[in-house]
Amino acid sequence: MTIVNNSAPIVLPPIPALSGTLQLPGSKSISNRLLLLAALADGTTRIEGLLKADDTAVMLTALEQLGVPITETSDAIEVHGRGAPFAEPRDRLTLQLGLAGTAFRSLTAALTLGHGCFDLDGVARMRERPIGDLVAALTPLGAKIEYRSSDGYPPLTIRAQGLRGGTTSIRGNVSSQFLTALLLTAPYAENPVSIAVEGELISKPYVQITLQLMRAFGVEIRHDDYQNFDVPCQRYRSPGHWRVEGDASSASYFLAAGAIAGPGLTIDGLGSEALQGDVAFADVLSAMGARVDVGAAEIRVRPPADGQLRAFDLDLNHIPDAAMTAAVLALFADGPSTLRNIGSWRVKETDRLHAMATELRKVGARVEEFDDALQVQPPATLNTNSIATYGDHRMAMCFSLIALAGIPITIEDPACVGKTFPTFFETFTALSRRNL
Repeated sequence: MTIVNNSAPIVLPPIPALSGTLQLPGSKSISNRLLLLAALADGTTRIEGLLKADDTAVMLTALEQLGVPITETSDAIEVHGRGAPFAEPRDRLTLQLGLAGTAFRSLTAALTLGHGCFDLDGVARMRERPIGDLVAALTPLGAKIEYRSSDGYPPLTIRAQGLRGGTTSIRGNVSSQFLTALLLTAPYAENPVSIAVEGELISKPYVQITLQLMRAFGVEIRHDDYQNFDVPCQRYRSPGHWRVEGDASSASYFLAAGAIAGPGLTIDGLGSEALQGDVAFADVLSAMGARVDVGAAEIRVRPPADGQLRAFDLDLNHIPDAAMTAAVLALFADGPSTLRNIGSWRVKETDRLHAMATELRKVGARVEEFDDALQVQPPATLNTNSIATYGDHRMAMCFSLIALAGIPITIEDPACVGKTFPTFFETFTALSRRNL
């Protein structure tokens, strides 16, 4: 596994607590889905609260290269939908998509609808992230996709000639982004599309986000408990306006901090009415004994009444990103904690299972790493150390919580948080200063 160090380390001093009220940057999952839907739809979509980070910048740049008119105002992005799949480029078009998985997977599928030759590539880690399941699912529908280096992995060449439609299947236990890419694309196939999910569908809440957003753009899909999907030929119609809710995965770091120490912390703009499944991280905190209050658009978390978080043994398949925060939070528990059904971590920005186990051991934890699970035994006293982030934004953010143990912690390559939360460390520090 390659460790990426692109920026000078940051040393977080011991922090007694975080407290206050926080509004978060927009959801990455919602933002990139919205951008693609708005690009394909009839009409103009005004998007407020769009996440401004590396992943959305990659998607915006790609859409503009594909001829989608996008205008930016002081408080919104306006996407002028093409109302049709992407037209044939004048020349062969190359899209560099960095490490933005939501952009790479969804565009791999969407570009098959157009006409022309598209080359898709990304950074070195993107070339290690599998895409073979998605390509194999698109092929029976008429897609022509070639691997330019290693079979099953980017970079790709898409020789687009429209998507015929028909019947296909896809494994559900690798990445829900593959199914999302198929669903977002399928309405524009020449014939109806039927998709069968093989085995367990992981990260189901992310597919629910996809279906809810498609519905907002006027497209309904039939399914039987997320195992078989029937997609008729339809067109997306712009809802006119959408405000992106705060990122629930990013909320997990601050909610966890509120559970560790201090008077408590409140996230404004997320709650029981949120689209994102990661709001269920509040249930993890409740299971650990934290005092959690969830309103329609607000979550408040305080430490347990006795100040001691409880160990847990939980299946976290439904919240894989927020589960990383739970792994670090286990360092503050009263015994060994087990995170189960998190095998999808291995095909994320890095092999998160191995990376998490390695860095938790650095601070003194005893860790057992399994194929799809992690057991964390907290030490009596945490050690200060330097945390490698492997170019992974979530590694950097969740390990910042160790500063709440009363020890300094060094975070290597802190700039990697630019992928989804460029101002994370400024926000973290501002909330901690309220307790000095």
